[in-house]
Amino acid sequence: MSDLPRKAVTRTAKLAALPLGFAGRATWGLGKRIVGESAEIVGRELQQRTADQLFKVLGELKGGAMKFGQALSVFESALPEEVAGPYRAALTKLQESAPPMPTSTVHRVLGDRLGEDWRDLFLEFEDKPSAAASIGQVHRGVWHDGREVAVKVQYPGAGEALLSDLTQLSRFARLLGPLIPGMDIKPLIAELKDRVSEELDYGLEAQAQQAHAEEFADDPDVLVPGVVHQCDQVLITEWIDGIPLSEIISDGTQEQRDRAGQLLARFLFSGPARTGLLHADPHPGNFRLLPGDPDGVDEWRLGVLDFGTVDRLPGGLPTPIGDSLRMTLDDEAESVYDLLCAEGFVKDSIELDPSAVLDYLLPIIEPARVDEFNFTRGWMRSQAARIADPRSPAYQLGKQLNLPPAYLLIHRVTLSTIGVLCQLGATVRLREELEEWLPGFVLEEAVEEEPAVEA
Repeated sequence: MSDLPRKAVTRTAKLAALPLGFAGRATWGLGKRIVGESAEIVGRELQQRTADQLFKVLGELKGGAMKFGQALSVFESALPEEVAGPYRAALTKLQESAPPMPTSTVHRVLGDRLGEDWRDLFLEFEDKPSAAASIGQVHRGVWHDGREVAVKVQYPGAGEALLSDLTQLSRFARLLGPLIPGMDIKPLIAELKDRVSEELDYGLEAQAQQAHAEEFADDPDVLVPGVVHQCDQVLITEWIDGIPLSEIISDGTQEQRDRAGQLLARFLFSGPARTGLLHADPHPGNFRLLPGDPDGVDEWRLGVLDFGTVDRLPGGLPTPIGDSLRMTLDDEAESVYDLLCAEGFVKDSIELDPSAVLDYLLPIIEPARVDEFNFTRGWMRSQAARIADPRSPAYQLGKQLNLPPAYLLIHRVTLSTIGVLCQLGATVRLREELEEWLPGFVLEEAVEEEPAVEA
């Protein structure tokens, strides 16, 4: 591959090949069945071919196409197994790798941004990228002071490509339905578009990452690499090793899965409380499990990467989230309904039965009801099916609920994190994290002041 394809007509043609290719393969599959091959074998081969094309197109285009693919990958656990299976490996690849940018382009960007003598800033620099993402790729190096560093270089034209891809994907979102059945992907694409400018601004990313690195500097559970240097299109941070979460998902031990899941939940809820920022890109490629004491599972730490998308929450997660969770668990239907109305989840023009709303919410928040919960793909699929089935009362009620803009990113991050927990198959003490970090989840008991005792 030469350079990031930037011409809108080229990118549009490649993206259009996704639904058109699916239709073509469906016709091919019908022909195979006519000549006598079993439906099961043909179906598996058809789905595998679709998955391969999905990865090939989204991975090669990078930009918004790859960002879309990464976002989809965390939701695969909600899909029926016969659909999710063939896509799982292809989508997981998007979390860790993509075709690399040419070395000459990398050198040109570094020369333009760091100066012609940019190599003097490094004791070592690896031309082969260690990872490739939607708008940039990462190279390993050694900074002039001896620190191992990750050098993130933004693809030239990434901004134009990102917007072009997401615009085109939005236009034929309906046609992409057969690729990921049962998912309403248009709102997902719209939310990704809203974050484009922040994603491209490495200055904002450096600020968010450094704020986390300083806050978690002495944390025994979470490691965030510090920022070493930042300029336009280049971000250099400390290098961290560790096992990619995607490898834990595919091959990890149960102890690793449980530990990774617990730490991921802890980071999700503690991050906003401690930094005023919510890491808003929780796909497995952005996390590492770092070994500590080889004889002690509890020594595993979570390494967190990529702060290009964050939600700014100066007061931490909104208190109404904790209030509504607590009241739902306490079966306070009227109070929950009043709060949802006040926050805009129920529009003024809509009137719902508070008990029906409670019945809708209770299965979703089941993990918060018990001391520990085993997140599984089966549980995720059952929730998705309940809400997506037009015959279900939950589907009819869900259509009448509203998602206020202030909660949009929080909602997506929470769902994505739950998706990753289900991919891990992790048993997590979620309630423990909610009690510690979520405002409003635990009622603060009024403490009566004792009268002062005069000496």
